[in-house]
Amino acid sequence: MIWNLLILGFTLSLDNFRTAIVLGALQLTRRHAVQVALVFGFWDTVAPLVGILAGDYFADTIGSSAEYVGAAVLGAYGLYLLVQAWRTPAPEEVDQRWALFGLPLPLSIDNVVAGTSLGLIGFSPWVAPPVFGVITAVMTFVGLQIGKAAARYIRIRSDLLTGGALVIMAVAVLFGFDA
Repeated sequence: MIWNLLILGFTLSLDNFRTAIVLGALQLTRRHAVQVALVFGFWDTVAPLVGILAGDYFADTIGSSAEYVGAAVLGAYGLYLLVQAWRTPAPEEVDQRWALFGLPLPLSIDNVVAGTSLGLIGFSPWVAPPVFGVITAVMTFVGLQIGKAAARYIRIRSDLLTGGALVIMAVAVLFGFDA
């Protein structure tokens, strides 16, 4: 049963990992990377906990739209970065408030549905959500570091690269190419 939980936690963290690789191009400091990873992990703890506790009401309410909400926020942040890159000279440091507070919650919405499923089959609300949160925090931090390392070799403005990549990811999610 623990292996199933770990595999599910890893699988649910992959969207955050993928997003973190793109955000890594923003060259976050180690302190900011830890903050982003902890916020992503926090929301991936809260979302399945809400799902487990609230039951199948949430699955019926947001189940089919969770993926679209996440894609819309990714796309909106990507467009924001692209517009800012077009309007301003290369920044010394990109406004990281969106990365820290704007993206993690929508990316975790699908975990409400996963939590609901876990609640229906009897998983404890005090075990599964913290496991998911820790896995997501670690995967996010690793993704940020991979993205940061890759950005050193790509000679393009990090805000332009990140914005374009987020828009592409949002379109891929909307058209079902993210599986």
